[in-house]
Amino acid sequence: MTVPEKVDGRSHRWHDHRITRRRELLDCTLAAIRRHGHDIGMDEIAAANHVSKTVLYKHFADKKGLANAAMARYVETALVPRIRDAISEDLDEYHLTRAVITAYVTTVATDPEIYIYVHANNAVGGNQDIVTASEELIAELLTTVIADRFREREFSTPGSTPFAFAMIGAVRLASHWWMFDRTMTVDELIDYLTMMVWGGIAGIARAAGSAAIFTSEPHTLTLDS
Repeated sequence: MTVPEKVDGRSHRWHDHRITRRRELLDCTLAAIRRHGHDIGMDEIAAANHVSKTVLYKHFADKKGLANAAMARYVETALVPRIRDAISEDLDEYHLTRAVITAYVTTVATDPEIYIYVHANNAVGGNQDIVTASEELIAELLTTVIADRFREREFSTPGSTPFAFAMIGAVRLASHWWMFDRTMTVDELIDYLTMMVWGGIAGIARAAGSAAIFTSEPHTLTLDS
């Protein structure tokens, strides 16, 4: 008879405690960045958390590690929930497209200090894993919605995933450009991005989602009267 392996309850409790403590430190760090700005240093972050820098370094290897973790926490608690809320709305395709773009752009625009802090601390040899992981999570949510809408119309669905990733990639890069340029308003940025993305969706719809149909058609920039 096999003897069941004993589970060390203390180890599990310690692991859960560390996860909870790490989240608390990150939430306080995000609040401190919003309050003090993107130039905040580790001393100020430690003070805001009421701990020493030594304690911070027990949870995060260095400032870059803290920036990566802060970005992941921000995506988890702010960006993804807002996009999920937009996707869950009972909207037609155009207004759903605009709602998703608006959720992404306004979330980033209302937290510029966090975005710039993360970017600044990843600028040299930056680790893109966090950004990539967040984009993949959002793109997977969009893929499900796009595929469902395509199936409702009996469109071809294999393009659902690349369409979703392309949409998120375009919106993220345009938002990144806007964050450091600011030559237009947030509303104008949303208008232009919606025009671009919706133009693509309209073209996809005309071809019923089929790359073969799209490729076989003539393509000109002449306008119908």
